[in-house]
Amino acid sequence: MDPIAAPMLNLLLRGGAIGLLVLMAATLWRDHPRQVAARLGAAFAIGIAAATLTSAPGWVAVPGAPQGVPTAIVAALAAGAMFVFWLFTRALFDDAFRLHAGHAVAWLALASAGAAHCLAPPPAGSAAAIALGLWLAAMPVLWALLAIVASLANWREDLVEGRRRLRTLVVAATAVYTLGQWLIALGFGLSLKAVVESSANAAGTAALTLLIAWWLLRDGSGGLFAPPAAPPETGAAAATTVSAAESLRESGDPPDPRQVAALEALMTVDRVYREPSLTIRALADRMALPEHKLRRLINQGLGHRNFSAFLNTYRLADAKRWLADREQADAPILTIAMDAGFQSLGPFNRAFKADTGLTPTEFRRSHAHGAGAESRSGLAESGIG
Repeated sequence: MDPIAAPMLNLLLRGGAIGLLVLMAATLWRDHPRQVAARLGAAFAIGIAAATLTSAPGWVAVPGAPQGVPTAIVAALAAGAMFVFWLFTRALFDDAFRLHAGHAVAWLALASAGAAHCLAPPPAGSAAAIALGLWLAAMPVLWALLAIVASLANWREDLVEGRRRLRTLVVAATAVYTLGQWLIALGFGLSLKAVVESSANAAGTAALTLLIAWWLLRDGSGGLFAPPAAPPETGAAAATTVSAAESLRESGDPPDPRQVAALEALMTVDRVYREPSLTIRALADRMALPEHKLRRLINQGLGHRNFSAFLNTYRLADAKRWLADREQADAPILTIAMDAGFQSLGPFNRAFKADTGLTPTEFRRSHAHGAGAESRSGLAESGIG
């Protein structure tokens, strides 16, 4: 290829990818301003745009390139991009995920290293330069691997078909693109810097950006960034909480009311959720349905996005009722947890605290005190005592 055309093509590909990434970030922020996963997706898009810019050949060295603080800000965003990607996968695939201060501290540490490497790079060849270089090169791979783990975790429990397909895309794209760079560098005896700055890498970035942008932005991605639906009241007919548009987009047909009623009967009459080892396959067998149809039924008919959360809705309702029952005040909490369908005390305690804000013991104590106060009030009003 012409020695002038190659760099121009490299820059054009990177410029197109950056423009698309900025558009993706703006669209996600505009369409889903209150969804943590969408905000993290927007932040990740900006971080990858920064990384695409800083990996352009001779980014800092070319005449007229931005210097000083602006360059350091771009470098900081690039250094923290894959960490944000890991957070994005966790928020997108785990409805219980919450951001906390530790995440901000970790991002600041990564971003500071990137900015420091830009503003005050250690002497070339020094131990500090080697250590910082290895750190900046290894961190994206580490967070890429963790993002793959987050995408695979609880994959069978996920009830949102579009999200399940996206898990596969994330795993494949992350493995091929991020880890592939290292393999190419090792296999061809190239430096990782040369691989990252190459036109082939720029083309890969542009193609992958286009694919992910199409996936995330098509039809508004309502199924991916929709908030978890409020769980239906047990024992009552559950209204469909997913919009008709989303139902048609996911399956082409709304859920069959007879199948929804049959599923509710299994849960509220037969109480199959009390079986500790109940899996989606076992429940599908009882319903005489393929697993993918049962997932759609639970997701679109009852509004749940995760199978374990679906079961825990009923299990926790039982547990709360039993813990509030004064006649069961002496029943061990472990017994209540096992009777409700939990396999051990740890998961029960975590699910209960997440649902009520109280531990099972605190919940029982609060209801015991409430019952005692009501009893004393009743005696006072009747004039007894």
